[in-house]
This record gives sequence, C-alpha cells and structure tokens, in this order.
Amino acid sequence: MKAVDIRDRICDIVSAIRPLDDIERQHVNFVLSWIQSDVEIFRIEKPATPPIHLVSYFLVFSPEQSKVLLVDHKKAELWLPPGGHVELNEDPKDTVVREAIEELGITAEFIFEKPLFVTVTKTVGNVIQHTDVSLWYALKWNPEDPLIYDKDEFHQIRWFEIDEVPFERSDPHLRRFIKKIKENYV
Repeated sequence: MKAVDIRDRICDIVSAIRPLDDIERQHVNFVLSWIQSDVEIFRIEKPATPPIHLVSYFLVFSPEQSKVLLVDHKKAELWLPPGGHVELNEDPKDTVVREAIEELGITAEFIFEKPLFVTVTKTVGNVIQHTDVSLWYALKWNPEDPLIYDKDEFHQIRWFEIDEVPFERSDPHLRRFIKKIKENYV
C-alpha cells in the first residue's frame, strides 16, 4: 500500500475506535496527531528507530471458556498478548495475520475486523526503551486446539481465566482492554 494511503487508512481506523476512558481518548488524540505529523510511524531499524512506532497486538480469546492467551515475552519480561511491529506501509490487520502465523502457528480468526483499542506505551525489559503505539485486535481460538509458539521470542504461552490474568506482570493497559471487551463485546 502507498505511504499516503496507509496513513489515511490508519487514521480512519484510529478515528473509529470508541474510547473506553479518558486515557484512551488522550491516546487516540495523540496517535492521530502523530500520524498526521508526517514523522515515520513504522519501525525501520531494530530495536528503536524511530523512537515511536506502530505495533499490532492481538489478544486471543476463548469466549466460550472466558479465557485469554498470553505469551511470556523474553525481551519485555512480561505476559503480553501476541503481536508485532507493523512493517513499512503494512496494514496493521495484515500484521496480525502475519504475526499469528509466525508466533503461534495459527490462522487469524478475527472476532472484530478492526482494532478495538489503542495505546501509547513506553517499553520495558531487555530492549532499548522506545514507545509503542499499539492497535489492539481480538482473535478467537479454542484452547483445545494446538498452538506452535515461537520459542525464540517466548519462554512459554498460557491460557488464563479472564479474572486470573497476571496484570502485575503484563502490559499496563491489558486490564483496561479486557474491561472494554467484557463491557462491550462479551
């Protein structure tokens, strides 16, 4: 996709997100201004160039069993949703499709076609600190079906009951995303 077209598409995607709270409203406003500023929004060099760049997260749900899949991420040292950096001029949804195959060995089965949440977060762990602008998607998967996860990136993967997610060792916005899902979509 051409650079101008993808920026417009991402602006449309972010504009369509209904903020859960004031934090997300601030993040939406920041992201729209950031995209429209013409700075580079895609990571072009690992690990942190530019210092703010676009990421697609996808939280894998088992709606029937009220479970979510998290990965024990080696570099971040956190339990996170799977996901990855959006490549140059890549549609963020295509990032989810690519990363679902690379990280879990699955075909992405979207609950919703567009992201439901957007966050702006400084990274932690064993990486050069930078800021991830994350679009959060929701996928569904049956916990009984096999997953082949990327052992180079993750110590392990695990299904958690929604009410037993280790929030103290996860993305600072994960609790709010799960709340948004529970209040509006589950």
